[in-house]
Amino acid sequence: MRRVAVVGAGYFAGFQIAAWQRIAGAELVAIVEPDAERRAAALKAAPGARGYADLGALLGSDTADLIDIATPPATHESLVTLCLNANLPVICQKPFGSDLDTAKRLRDLSLSLDTPLIVHENFRFQPWYREIRNLLTQGTLGHLVQARFSLRPGDGAGLDAYLSRQPYFRQMPRFLIRETGIHFIDTFRFLFGPPRAVYADLRTMNPVIAGEDSGIAIFDYDAGSRAIFDGDRTLDHAAQNHRLTMGEFQLEGSEGELRLTGDGAIRLRPRGAQDWRAHSYHWQDRDFGGNCVENFQRHVIDGLAGQRPLETLAEDYIANLEVEAALYASAESGAKQVLA
Repeated sequence: MRRVAVVGAGYFAGFQIAAWQRIAGAELVAIVEPDAERRAAALKAAPGARGYADLGALLGSDTADLIDIATPPATHESLVTLCLNANLPVICQKPFGSDLDTAKRLRDLSLSLDTPLIVHENFRFQPWYREIRNLLTQGTLGHLVQARFSLRPGDGAGLDAYLSRQPYFRQMPRFLIRETGIHFIDTFRFLFGPPRAVYADLRTMNPVIAGEDSGIAIFDYDAGSRAIFDGDRTLDHAAQNHRLTMGEFQLEGSEGELRLTGDGAIRLRPRGAQDWRAHSYHWQDRDFGGNCVENFQRHVIDGLAGQRPLETLAEDYIANLEVEAALYASAESGAKQVLA
């Protein structure tokens, strides 16, 4: 039984706190949050957990043996360092560190201490992406030629954009790729492998925010295929819940085409066919993104128990941040960036 402590009690931490309470093999024992009001609200939703105002007090109590950090990027280095030096496995929210150099320092510390550092990257655990990977592995589409994800959550328009849920979004100097696109950098790598080159055109549509909120990123692969991330947070798509899939996905291959719609449905069209057919698969419409937070956290518990390899260890996740850096370099220079 893993005794888990969650650090942070903001908007998204609520999904993590709820998921830990549903996972066999894990016990949520503590919540660390300096804001007394938010700490009290989180503890009310987690009967049996103890509250702490700072991480140092928790680490000195021998209460937990797995730390789940759900705080903003600027806090990651100090919090993760404390946990690793205490030889405690730690999960850290993305985007993982304030910058690439910080993330590499944390990766190196984890490796030197032989203590697992796992990045909380849950999009690849959304059930539609697990199923799409299965279909690609089975050769359903043949050779992949092109994929395009259109991000359209519709939450970034107007003077009050992001204020009700995550107001710090408005001050991020790098936003669309750093905060949101990183999920799709990871998901594309999960589905298609590492890109050999990237190109990005980024821009700001809503003047009330500091960073970019619209852009197109192109990923080239050695096999000749291409993936496109087409993101605009000011626009929406046809969905009852715009945050379920956050957009629509189209994959085209030599033997057919696949579409993921905003309701989580997967449809297939074999090459030459006129009609689409629904592809049935199992998933839960719970909390965020098809219950992907719980799916990810179950994966961590299984991985730490040696039942499967951990997919988002820091040493692997650095590759995503290197792609992120290349996309920003491309946007600034106007040139395609070739990756090592």
